[in-house]
Parts: sequence; C-alpha cells; structure tokens
Amino acid sequence: MDKTRLTTNAVSLKTLADYQEGSIVSKEIMKKESGNVTIFAFDRGQGLSEHTAPFDAMVCVLDGCGEIIISGKSHKLQEGEMIIMPADQPHAVKANEPFKMMLIMIRS
Repeated sequence: MDKTRLTTNAVSLKTLADYQEGSIVSKEIMKKESGNVTIFAFDRGQGLSEHTAPFDAMVCVLDGCGEIIISGKSHKLQEGEMIIMPADQPHAVKANEPFKMMLIMIRS
C-alpha cells in the first residue's frame, strides 16, 4: 500500500509489514523533520543490537511478544502494550518469537 492510500484509508497496522523467515522487515509510514513512524516485523531470533538515539522513541507492540532492553533492563511487551525509550539511553530489541511493532521517533 502506497503512502497516499495510507492518508485516505483506514488500515490495520498489523498488515503493513509481513514476516519473512530469518529477517527483519521494516516499512516507513511517515517521515517528517520532527520525527517518523516505522512498522517492523521481526522473525524469531532477530533483533536490533544495543544503540542510543538522541531523541525519545515509543514502541507499540502490534502482534506477538517482543523484548525491549533499556539501559540493561529487559521489558517483555505483548500485543497492545507500549514503552518509551528515553533519549540517550542504550536500548535493544530481541524477538524470542515473531512479533511486530510500531516505532514512533520524536525529534522535537
């Protein structure tokens, strides 16, 4: 679905990125100077290594269960749950099972 259709139609967030075996799939939904919104689909065993970002980010789990590690503390989130990753704190994502998430990054 192209971005023009996203602005004029209601869509299920879960359908915007499909699982692919052994991979992480991402789809950028919005990109603005003030921030962006991306949907990720993680296959089991995939993840994002620990890193930092200079701005806050919010993760919303759309499907399955994912592990979000912030400053060394593990948080297991299920569908419908969210967490905020504060700016400048190390964080990582692990998929102990397939899961989908929406990442909202706010730059200002």
